[in-house]
Amino acid sequence: MEKLTFYAVSAPEKLDRIGSYLAERLSRDVVRHRSGYVLIAMEALDQLLMACHSQSIKPFVESFLHMVAKLLESGEPKLQVLGTNSFVKFANIEEDTPSYHRRYDFFVSRFSAMCHSCHSDPEIRTEIRIAGIRGIQGVVRKTVNDELRATIWEPQHMDKIVPSLLFNMQKIEEVDSRIGPPSSPSATDKEENPAVLAENCFRELLGRATFGNMNNAVRPVFAHLDHHKLWDPNEFAVHCFKIIMYSIQAQYSHHVIQEILGHLDARKKDAPRVRAGIIQVLLEAVAIAAKGSIGPTVLEVFNTLLKHLRLSVEFEANDLQGGSVGSVSLNTSSKDNDEKIVQNAIIQTIGFFGSNLPDYQRSEIMMFIMGKVPVFGTSTHTLDISQLGDLGTRRIQIMLLRSLLMVTSGYKAKTIVTALPGSFLDPLLSPSLMEDYELRQLVLEVMHNLMDRHDNRAKLRGIRIIPDVADLKIKREKICRQDTSFMKKNGQQLYRHIYLGCKEEDNVQKNYELLYTSLALITIELANEEVVIDLIRLAIALQDSAIINEDNLPMFHRCGIMALVAAYLNFVSQMIAVPAFCQHVSKVIEIRTMEAPYFLPEHIFRDKCMLPKSLEKHEKDLYFLTNKIAESLGGSGYSVERLSVPYVPQVTDEDRLSRRKSIVDTVSIQVDILSNNVPSDDVVSNTEEITFEALKKAIDTSGMEEQEKEKRRLVIEKFQKAPFEEIAAQCESKANLLHDRLAQILELTIRPPPSPSGTLTITSGHAQYQSVPVYEMKFPDLCVY
Repeated sequence: MEKLTFYAVSAPEKLDRIGSYLAERLSRDVVRHRSGYVLIAMEALDQLLMACHSQSIKPFVESFLHMVAKLLESGEPKLQVLGTNSFVKFANIEEDTPSYHRRYDFFVSRFSAMCHSCHSDPEIRTEIRIAGIRGIQGVVRKTVNDELRATIWEPQHMDKIVPSLLFNMQKIEEVDSRIGPPSSPSATDKEENPAVLAENCFRELLGRATFGNMNNAVRPVFAHLDHHKLWDPNEFAVHCFKIIMYSIQAQYSHHVIQEILGHLDARKKDAPRVRAGIIQVLLEAVAIAAKGSIGPTVLEVFNTLLKHLRLSVEFEANDLQGGSVGSVSLNTSSKDNDEKIVQNAIIQTIGFFGSNLPDYQRSEIMMFIMGKVPVFGTSTHTLDISQLGDLGTRRIQIMLLRSLLMVTSGYKAKTIVTALPGSFLDPLLSPSLMEDYELRQLVLEVMHNLMDRHDNRAKLRGIRIIPDVADLKIKREKICRQDTSFMKKNGQQLYRHIYLGCKEEDNVQKNYELLYTSLALITIELANEEVVIDLIRLAIALQDSAIINEDNLPMFHRCGIMALVAAYLNFVSQMIAVPAFCQHVSKVIEIRTMEAPYFLPEHIFRDKCMLPKSLEKHEKDLYFLTNKIAESLGGSGYSVERLSVPYVPQVTDEDRLSRRKSIVDTVSIQVDILSNNVPSDDVVSNTEEITFEALKKAIDTSGMEEQEKEKRRLVIEKFQKAPFEEIAAQCESKANLLHDRLAQILELTIRPPPSPSGTLTITSGHAQYQSVPVYEMKFPDLCVY
């Protein structure tokens, strides 16, 4: 070998003939099974290859690779391992000039086949598999260092290499589930364990991937997981994608996420647990990618997840509708539970992804999710709910609000306008989201996440009478101008939501606790003197509504409202620290403790609490009185004129579109449908002549307030309880009466003068009657001014 090596180095032009001769001898020895001569020939080829690096080595390399291929084709495991070792030595040589014609297709196919060896002897099987993995590793190293390395990234090669590596990685008995990047295996493990060696090769392959060939390396992973049904359970799938995310360059992370989203779309009709497994893999990928930049895929991730959330709810609704008794119902129940697993996985992914985004992106995602929430009577949402029905729509509302709750968790905006812009607040406080107690809870919790900028919510948890608020060590800052402007613009909307939320019949204890927390957080974060007065007006209005009970609430709910008012007034009185106010609140609470404990939160929300039969017979000492509150606050410099004006929630157009019972101010109705239900003395006759005395009586408003209040109550009760047909019939009769009156007006007695004095146009609503000449008109019972 020394003489041969010296000769080859001295005369490199002879390498071609040397290689051809050795190849011919080795081919003959392989066929004749002369293993000893084969070993000698390969040793000679290896040493010559390592020693000679001249330009003339290219033809010799062809002979060398031809001989390696001969060894790999043989059925002898020893010769296959020998050929692999020689190829690995060759792969580690850096050639001076690239080879423009050499291809490694055969080696990729052969090494991949060796990775799937099924030899009967376990030791030989392991040896062959290790050789195959090392061979693939050599091909990767050789082609990546070659200028023509792009050939190895072609799909036909990746479809062989990646599944071969995954097949061996799958043999790990205990799948590594570590959060961080797993440590590199030791050299001993690499040589002895095919799984560890395959994982190391897989990492190396991904680490060398670039922008253009990243997808070709990732797609075979999905095919392997699909073929071997490894999404359920998905421990191995999670392990694979952790390796992928930690091995690739950080700027390519969004490519992997896009591929997972695309595969989720492709498998959207698969079993729920398969979809849940893919989503959990996405969660792991996002958890790693969120630490860096995830590129342009932010909205795509959320859009795809929300689309699959809708599909899951739709599948769940269809299963519920198609379920029947017996075994079918059992299958339906299991499917429902599986769909809930999918939904929870989606929400968890949305929440984790959203909570790791920077603030400017998180606010966009909040708006994006809120835009998907279906709101009855509007077309602002962009989610298709045509196939869901009422139950499915409610379900998707809950799911989306839960997602929104997770995204808003931990969000700290400098100003409340940034956290709650009008385009977000309006749909969030939509009346249609008040139809269900769980929806109301989620809306309030989302508001708490955005309002609580100083982490005070945990200190306010649970509704109770706090003996000394100072012990809570509430953190607060001076109200900024932007927050003051926000309350002037949106305060009434917040008050209205709390007011109506307190009067819902399906409230549970948690609803009252969240409503109390809402009032407390507004007081801490957004309250100046004007807002404090408004909040006290709201509390007194809630107390009055519980006493009067126009909504026919159960006694538990009425006492719950009274307890809520007591807890809040106790809190706000200590927050503003007006001694007279605190004294009045403390006195009422003390009397309630002795005479009416069911008006306090510690008692009414216990499991067994005795409820009163009525509230009308209670003494005024049990109630918080407006005049005493006004007197106490006025003495401390507060402007208390507005306390004397009862709080009435503002009415929105959406109230009329909502399916919930509409609590609408009667002034906005503009149609009196109670002409048959109120005393005749209170109703002006349709044919009564309007005279000076009648106008004088109309101007005199003394004594009319109670009459107007009673009339409004009757109208509300009529709209709430009367059948729809009856209301429609009365409205139609009113319209017909108006039409007849206008026709009567137009029946004019005309005495023509020489020329007309003008024209008259009579308009009612959207109907305009034709202009007629004005001569001399007699109106039977109408005075025109």
